[in-house]
Amino acid sequence: MFYAVRRGRRTGVYETWEECREQVNKYPAASFKKFATEEDAWSFVGSEGRLSSCRSAGTSGISNVSQKTDRYWNEVETASPSCSTCKRQYEQPSEEEPNRKYVKYSETHSTPSVSKDKFSYMGDSVVVYTDGCCSSNGRHNPRAGVGVYWGPGHPLNTSDRLSGRQTNQRAEIHAACKAIEQAKSQNIKKLVIYTDSKFTINGITSWVDNWKSNGWRTSSGKDVINKEDFERLDKLSGGIDIQWMHVPGHAGFKGNEEADRLAREGAGKQNCCQD
Repeated sequence: MFYAVRRGRRTGVYETWEECREQVNKYPAASFKKFATEEDAWSFVGSEGRLSSCRSAGTSGISNVSQKTDRYWNEVETASPSCSTCKRQYEQPSEEEPNRKYVKYSETHSTPSVSKDKFSYMGDSVVVYTDGCCSSNGRHNPRAGVGVYWGPGHPLNTSDRLSGRQTNQRAEIHAACKAIEQAKSQNIKKLVIYTDSKFTINGITSWVDNWKSNGWRTSSGKDVINKEDFERLDKLSGGIDIQWMHVPGHAGFKGNEEADRLAREGAGKQNCCQD
């Protein structure tokens, strides 16, 4: 069962009653409900159009996301897709226990300063949505783009063409990289990244440490396809507390839909730096 909290200490979808109860117990005018499917639960959460709707987060600041193994995703990256649409459909991977951790960040980048009141917050953390897409993913002439959405008309909103190898998974990773770079440029210390990419969340929170220990090989002994991309994300993630929050794609959540739109626009741009 899935427990949806539409109004409580932290809005989102939870997988246990205990987690849900923590958000609604003695909370004034709490609104919550139990559902048989995750999609129905998210629909209930999103019915008030809340921008900051989020999924359950543990004490490490990482959402309770279902996972598939690194072996599965490595095979997905090299396989031909069944369709040529820009975004893949929402998937429900099998469960694995994540190796939860904060991710840190240490670089600086020159970007015009933006006043704090221009950002959206969840507690004392700044909220951002990221997305990546690739038309004709795995086929002839693919075009990938990244989107970063900070809010309506925000000066940091980004729509770029992905450089290098054109795949959906690379676009998702590099959208997150861009958001972290921007956060650092604004001296943001705590960041909530919403993404519909379980691959990106699982990679940075569960698999990277093992990959590094195994010489950048998956649990099945194969080379990690996205090694350079995750190396970059891992490096960028030092020095800042990040909550990785999963949100279902194409489920009507404003921030995710806007990040998707920006990614699609980016995929349509010219890219002189493509490998």
